[in-house]
Amino acid sequence: MSADAKRLSLILLFAPFALWISLLIILPHIGMVALSLREKVAPRVYEFGFGNYIDFINEPIYWNTLLRTGSMSLLVTVLALLIGFPVAYYIAKIAGKRSRGALFLMCLIPLWVSDLIRAFGWILLLRETGVVSSVLIWSGMTTEGIEFLYNDVTVVVGLVYTVILFMIVPLVSTLDGMGDDMIEAGYNLGGNTLTVLRRIIIPYAMPGIVAGCIVVFMLTAGSYLTPILLGGKNSSWFTEQIYDQFITRFNWESGAAFGILLLAFTSFVVWLGLRLSGQSLANTVAKT
Repeated sequence: MSADAKRLSLILLFAPFALWISLLIILPHIGMVALSLREKVAPRVYEFGFGNYIDFINEPIYWNTLLRTGSMSLLVTVLALLIGFPVAYYIAKIAGKRSRGALFLMCLIPLWVSDLIRAFGWILLLRETGVVSSVLIWSGMTTEGIEFLYNDVTVVVGLVYTVILFMIVPLVSTLDGMGDDMIEAGYNLGGNTLTVLRRIIIPYAMPGIVAGCIVVFMLTAGSYLTPILLGGKNSSWFTEQIYDQFITRFNWESGAAFGILLLAFTSFVVWLGLRLSGQSLANTVAKT
């Protein structure tokens, strides 16, 4: 095959991906940045400026909500890692070939339905007249219904349930490449379970840990339905502020600025996490 034919084949191979990235990611974000830099000075009269970002800084409820969203997203990420790592290790290193498929299928079940259906499922379970409250009344543990919804704990549980698969998959992919001889060598050299976990398993799985944490954190911070439906009016999630600017107030300029700020904030947290873990994004992607 000639050099020109190889070049053409490469262009045709990457053209759909390049179009997808350009049309659905790069161009919309450029449009969002341009829209966020428009200040409304009169009806249908706009000029360039940073007024929308200044309004965000001057209003404590906005940046407090952003910080709250970031902290809650970090908590969900940590819980997803603590729950997902043992599950991923069992699937990759302990479970037999036949049971792996069944375990993966169980992890996929939450994704068979939309976020809306999953959220309503939690509502049916946890509302005052729901399944959990009814069981407690039937067992005699309480005499009246208990409302488990509309608090931070419920929101965190719902989010962890939603994103746990995105933590398990990269961990399984990374741990599956670790040879059993490495673990056996750790034990043969006198290491106990904790030492082997700390000195061998976790360092080897670090690319999968970082990849899973990035995906889970970004998905959680950008979630809308689960925090709103399970947290109610007290959810205080930043995506609700963005929705309010776009849909309720018809202030697309501020909504675009809020969206860019959320992207910048989450990107900074991801960059900071990569620096603290000593990983690079290219290395993390390559090994998962």
